[in-house]
Amino acid sequence: MTSKNKKEFKDNIKTIERESVELDNVEKNNGEDNGKTKEVSVADVKKREQEKEIAGDPAKSKTVKKKKKIRRQVVKGQAHIQCTYNNTVVTISDLKGRVLGWSSAGVLGFRGAKKATPFAATKIVNNVMEKVFRYGLQEVEVYVKGVGSGREAAIRALVNNGLDIMLIKDITPIPHNGCRPRKPRRV
Repeated sequence: MTSKNKKEFKDNIKTIERESVELDNVEKNNGEDNGKTKEVSVADVKKREQEKEIAGDPAKSKTVKKKKKIRRQVVKGQAHIQCTYNNTVVTISDLKGRVLGWSSAGVLGFRGAKKATPFAATKIVNNVMEKVFRYGLQEVEVYVKGVGSGREAAIRALVNNGLDIMLIKDITPIPHNGCRPRKPRRV
């Protein structure tokens, strides 16, 4: 909490305490107005605070109105699915490549060999879709990289979450007689 927020918090507490004392006094006097107490509503207090801000109260003069954040609507996007033998990572971005949301098996709490399973891939896509839901995404181009077992499961999960798939492209890097490959994996 910054010092400015602390000060506003204390001011709010003082206002609430003052209102409760005034309301207690009104109740004690059975609603009789003897000139000392006055019933105050929350709307009146807010109205007074606004008047103080307009009048240029030095204590409140530096209050800055928070701008309403404009949420961008992204109808078309890209889904990048990276499946390795050890993990699965799903990233959803707009067409320019700005990331809207991402998730991986480790984020969801999967450990060890369970991170590369098709079940983990579906859970990852569900998690990403919760994050991306507010952007209004409807169509995606899917780019798949890697040879893990979660590839097909992740694509099916995208369809099950209501996205229309426009393109599925495999972008797994393939060497053109470059470095010597590692020995074949024994399963």
